[in-house]
Order: sequence, then C-alpha cells, then structure tokens
Amino acid sequence: MSAVAHAHDHSHDHDHAHDHEHHHKDTFITKYIFSIDHKMIAKQYLITGIIMGVIGVGMSLLFRMQLAWPEESFKVFSFFLGDNHAPDGVMKNDMYLALVTIHGTIMVFFVLTAGLSGTFSNLLIPLQIGARDMASGFLNMVSYWLFFTSTVIMVSSLFVEAGPASAGWTIYPPLSALPQAIGGSGAGMTLWLTSMAVFIASSLLGSLNYVVTVVNLRTKGMSMTRLPLTIWAFFITAIIGIISFPVLLSAALLLLMDRSFGTSFFLSDIYIAGEVLHYQGGSPVLFEHLFWFLGHPEVYIVILPAMGLVSEIMATNARKPIFGYRAMIMSILAIAFLSTIVWGHHMFMSGMNPFLGSVFTFTTLLIAIPSAVKAFNWITTLWKGNLQMNPAMLFSMGFVSTFITGGLTGIILGDSTLDINVHDTYFVVAHFHLVMGISALYGMFAGIYHWYPRMFGRMINKNLGYVHFWVTTVCAYGVFFPMHFIGLAGLPRRYYTNTNFPLFDDLQNVNVLITLFALVGGAFQLVFLYNFFSSIFFGKRAPQNPWKSTTLEWTAPVEHMHGNWPGEIPHVHRWPYDYNKPGHDEDFVPQNVPMKEGEQQLHH
Repeated sequence: MSAVAHAHDHSHDHDHAHDHEHHHKDTFITKYIFSIDHKMIAKQYLITGIIMGVIGVGMSLLFRMQLAWPEESFKVFSFFLGDNHAPDGVMKNDMYLALVTIHGTIMVFFVLTAGLSGTFSNLLIPLQIGARDMASGFLNMVSYWLFFTSTVIMVSSLFVEAGPASAGWTIYPPLSALPQAIGGSGAGMTLWLTSMAVFIASSLLGSLNYVVTVVNLRTKGMSMTRLPLTIWAFFITAIIGIISFPVLLSAALLLLMDRSFGTSFFLSDIYIAGEVLHYQGGSPVLFEHLFWFLGHPEVYIVILPAMGLVSEIMATNARKPIFGYRAMIMSILAIAFLSTIVWGHHMFMSGMNPFLGSVFTFTTLLIAIPSAVKAFNWITTLWKGNLQMNPAMLFSMGFVSTFITGGLTGIILGDSTLDINVHDTYFVVAHFHLVMGISALYGMFAGIYHWYPRMFGRMINKNLGYVHFWVTTVCAYGVFFPMHFIGLAGLPRRYYTNTNFPLFDDLQNVNVLITLFALVGGAFQLVFLYNFFSSIFFGKRAPQNPWKSTTLEWTAPVEHMHGNWPGEIPHVHRWPYDYNKPGHDEDFVPQNVPMKEGEQQLHH
C-alpha cells in the first residue's frame, strides 16, 4: 500500500508541474523534434524504425536475388550498390556479405528493438499505469536522439569506400578485428562498432527510465497485480536490457581497441597470406561469450514486448479475460531469468567442454516450459471467445502460429548433439527468422493496428490491413518453411553462391521459390506503408475507445496533450481484464470504474 500511496503523491507533484507547463506554447521544434512528450517520442521511434525496416528488407531482397540467380546481371544492383560493388550489375561477393551483415544488424537492433520496446514502452507505460509522462522526459528525449544518431552512423557506413562491415551481424574476430581480413573490415567496421556503442547508451537510458516509471509513478490503486501484461513485459524487458547490454558494450569497446590501438583481447597466433602477425594471448571465443551474453537475451528483449502486446490484444478482441494472468507473469519472469543462462547454445561448435554443452542444453530446453505456458494460455484465451477478427487480432494469432512453429525447431538447435549437424546451415536461418524475426514483426504490426487510434487520433484502413496480413503470412511461411529442408540437406548460410558445389545443384530451384515469395512479400509491405502514412492525414477520426477496451490509455482524450489527462489522473479499482463480467450492462468494465457493492474481484 505504501508504494501505491508513494506513487500517488508523485502523480500529484506531476499534476502541479504540468499545470504550469500548459501555459507556454509549443513551437514546431519543441513539439515534433526535441519533444519530451512520451507519445511524440513513441511516434519518432516508430517512424525511424519503419524507415530502417524499409532499408533492411530492401537489402534482404537484393541478396535473395543474388542467391536465386547467382552472378546474373541486374540493373537494380548497380543502381543501389554502385559500379564499385556491382560492376555491370553483377554483385561482388564482399558486397553480398556486407548486405547480410547490415540487414541482420538493422532488423535486430534498429527495427525490432526500436519498433517494439522504443515505440510501445514509450507510448503505453505512462498511459497504462496512470502517469503524466515518463519519470524523466529529458532522458527520454536523449535516448531517442542517441538511437537516431546510431542509425545515421550505421547507414553512413554503407557509403564508405571499402564497403560496410562484412563479418556477419555477429562480427566475430578475427574477421572483424583486422582491417586486412575482409573488404568491409576497414572504416565500415569501425563505424559499425561506434554505432552499436551509441545504440547501447540509448537503450540503457531508455530502460532505466522505463523501470523507474513503472516502479514509482503508478496511479492510486494500480498495484503490481493490476498492471496489464503489456507493462509487465516492458518492465522485465527493460531489466534484461540493463543487465545484458553493458556486456556487448564492453565487447565492442575491446574490439575497437584491438582494431585501432594494437591490443589483442580477441587475437592470437594469426597468419594472413603467410605473414605472421604479432598478436598474442587473446581469444576469439571470449568475444563469442561476450557477444552472446547479450545476443541471446536480445532475442527476448525483442519477443517479450510482442508477447505483452499480443496478450492485451487477444483479451480485448476475444471479449474475455486473459487466461492465467499470474501464470503469464511468472512465465515472463522465468523467461527473463533463463534467457541470461542459455547463451552457450550458440557455441556448441566452438570446442567447449561437452559437459558445459550439456548444461547449456538443459537450460535451453528448460526455457521451452514458460514459452509453452504462454502459448497454451493464448490458445485458451481464444477458446470459446467472441472473436473480433480485425487486423490486430489476425496478426496476434499469426504471432502465436509462428512462435510455435519457430519454437519447435529451437528444441533441435538447443540440443548439442542435434545442433552440430545443422549448425550454420539454412535450418538455423529458418528457425530464428520465424521465432524472432517474423513473430516479433507480427507483434509490432498487431500493436500498430491496435494502438494506431491512440497514437494518431485516426482509424487505419481495415481492408488494407486484411490484404497486408494474408499476403504477409503466406509469403513469410513461403520464405522460411522451405529453408528448414535445404538446411537439413546441408546448405550452408552466408555463401553468396552455391554453384561451386554440385552437391547443392538440386536445391537451386528451392532458392528461386524462396526468393519469389520474398519479393512478393516485400512488395506488399508497400500496402502497409501507404495505409500507415495516408491514414495519419486522411483516416476516419477515431472515437475515444474504438475497441471497447478496459485499460487506462483509452480513458484519456483523443486530442494529444502533454500530461495525458486534463483533470485528475484516473484511479484504479480492478484488474485490467474485466471482459464479459456478470452484473454489468456492457461486456467490458474499464479499470477506473469503482467496484459495485458485493461485486467479486476476479481471481487471476
């Protein structure tokens, strides 16, 4: 109770601060560029993430064309890559590796992390817990601008003469540590590391802000067990980020020192073209440990916010309470803990002790339990619900589908004896794209369709949303399902052509099929982009609570104002999933509606 009272006092202080703030007029720069309003910062993150998504997906379409029709001449290659990297329209092998590297980096860090955590944590945390804004609006603004700076540095690395970083998005040394090792290991690699250092600073500032806001600024009555599952997901995601991102920062800084200052943290006994280099005593496997200590929790930093959004959207559109609220919270906590002790399953081939491999196998298979709890709870939430099949709901159900299909192959890759057979083949690409890439994108699309009226005060076109969903779903499975089979057949990832190996000649037709699905799926994202940007200006004006939802963000007026609520902040009297509750006229009861006499609290 004291925590709640404490939070309530804070909200009153916030009230007074914001009363004064309403008197001055925002200029264009303070409103749209250097804004400290969490709703505007959420939009900045989202639109930056969408732009980076266009770049990342565009790159994947270019290298898919190279894989399907190796060493063919395409005018589009010389148009986008220049004659230096695609002479006469034929892609150079160095450029292929650079595209794969920057595509992975952009999608994992700049699209999925920013599009989910950056956008929805900023938008929903203050609105759903009943706060005027984030704990520190200024830090929030700084975290966005650091993020934006890191995207500019990463994109500018594409224009360096020797080419962008080409060591894979995991940038293992020695490829990434020695400028003479590969084309993009010069200035492009240095820019990559600089960009990541700035990105990590942004993530840490954002995460600290989210945690402090959830702990200190909840409105009166908003106990931890009345928080929507979205907030639980963002809260735990921020904690994972605070724990694991500094480790990648240390790896990036040590790698920069190896590259620029002659140290050898990650280098030892290196020979290049017969020349013995002077590096001694380092270990590239140490870099793998540091990288994957962030790299695996990063998967959950991306997927947990999507899980929170999907839980919220499913309960709203099934018109019934979420099934197993407390089990959902416990599974989020279990996933957060286990995600930090499974990183070694990326390294079964690095010569690690087989006993240590068996420990990592055990913890990896253990994480399937909380993941399965969530999947069963979503399915049970849908069971016998009054389903409203809008685009947000369809993408949420698509999320559960890809999460289950992608997760099943994770059981194979998490087992050291099975993983060794398919390690670094297309099987791995298929697994993590389905479970992390496509699932997280579906969560992001679901969130955009559901909270679009809250962000922009307009309704997004539903029919275009249906087209977007169905074509995306068919194409996503069309791209990644066949990859499992070419992976089982032994096709290695990251090879820019497989024509040198007669063994793989029969698989070329599958590569062509995958690329055709990728091109169609990529083209239909233009439907989403058109729908998103045109609805901002021409969409139908949104009512205050278009989905008849129970959480607090739908009690705030549609017109954006700094401070969210014009008068007093609403108080909370019930948990966030009172749908179809007996004894009420409507099939939803918002959290700020007081309990009736004799009304039962639902047991979550």
